[in-house]
This record gives sequence, structure tokens and C-alpha cells, in this order.
Amino acid sequence: MKIRPTKHDDIAALQEVLKGTQLFPSEMLPNMVRNFLSDDESSDIWLTCEIEGKPVGFCYAVPEELAEGAWNMLAIAVLPTEQGGGCGSAIAKHLEEELKARGQRILIADTSGADDFAPTRDFYRKNGYAEEARIRDFWAAGDDKIVFWKSLG
Repeated sequence: MKIRPTKHDDIAALQEVLKGTQLFPSEMLPNMVRNFLSDDESSDIWLTCEIEGKPVGFCYAVPEELAEGAWNMLAIAVLPTEQGGGCGSAIAKHLEEELKARGQRILIADTSGADDFAPTRDFYRKNGYAEEARIRDFWAAGDDKIVFWKSLG
């Protein structure tokens, strides 16, 4: 397993990850990652997890505007056939270490309170994130936004 910055050649494989996880529409990925791939000054972080040379997971994080040393992990996904194998935890840990090296303070991640997202919430808890906030009915009526938080200190 190898964690590295995302490359243009990863896009098709990562779109398959998105099709398998249904995190968000895979057609959105090329536009989302474009700035990171084309602008050396981009503050975005895109990491890819590869197994035997094949991209099987990724994460995407951005600094929180107007906040000092706070980052938001906007997306993390692993091919369903590879889930539970440590790829997601490895990506999250790599991101945390990179942010620590940059002197950043905290990392947050938002997810859904819906039953379908219970494994996602368990993932964050198992990786040392605390449930910090709940915004009722955020995503839709009856679907709360859950904010997880982790100190990078």
C-alpha cells in the first residue's frame, strides 16, 4: 500500500471508486481535482492510496477560510472491495502527518447522521476523531450533519 499525491492518471480509477461508493457523482471529480493538478500554488491536498500500482482510494482536504490552522477533509473514499483493509486509515494518517508537518492545528470532517453512514462515523471514531457537532436536518429533513474533529497537536 502506498499513499502519494494524486496524479492526472489516477482520475479514471478514482472515478470508479466514486461509482462504487456513491460518495458524490464521479463526473464531478475532474473539475474538483483540476486546480490541484494544474496550480503549484494550490492549497488543496489530494492523496491517493494505491495497492499493487492501482489507485483504490483517495482523500481531499482544504484549509478552512478565515480560520488559523484548521483544515476540512471534504472527501475520503475507498473502493468497496478494498474497504476494511486499512487504506482509508492510512490515507487519513498520511493527511494528518502532512498537516502536522505544516504546523496546522485541527482537522474536521463532515458526514451524514443517516443510518447508511454509520460505518463512516465508526471509521472516524476508530481513527481518533471526536463527534464535535450535530446540525439537525442539514442535508435533508431528518438527515443531520455530523462534524468530526481531531487535534493535530
